[in-house]
Amino acid sequence: MNKAEIQAIINDCPFHRFLDMEVVSADPELGEVVLRLPFRPEFSRSSEMAQIHGGITASFIDIAGDYAVAARIGRGVATINMRIDYLRMAEHTALTACATAVKIGRSIGVVDIEVRDDGDRLIAVGRASYSTAA
Repeated sequence: MNKAEIQAIINDCPFHRFLDMEVVSADPELGEVVLRLPFRPEFSRSSEMAQIHGGITASFIDIAGDYAVAARIGRGVATINMRIDYLRMAEHTALTACATAVKIGRSIGVVDIEVRDDGDRLIAVGRASYSTAA
């Protein structure tokens, strides 16, 4: 799948539309996808602070990983497992996720995902596995 195809799928999903993600780049050969998530007040973990809730970051990591596999195999996949390390708080900033396929096999795809803020500071890292079985 290319950048335009992935963006079309994102635009078709109500939750993805709510997040308002943009596909920055997609490389089907490498299984690499870069997504951008603009900051919205609804993403805040409290009404007094503009710190992005960890659940938003987790969803962003999962979605980026999914599309890295989808870019390679040409269709959406189901998440099997996901691990996230939160490294610092993201506050009032857009986020960028770079998801890179580590291995795409016949039944499982494994992806590493990095999330950075607008200052290029590493916010979180994730590793997720997805079902690639048809």
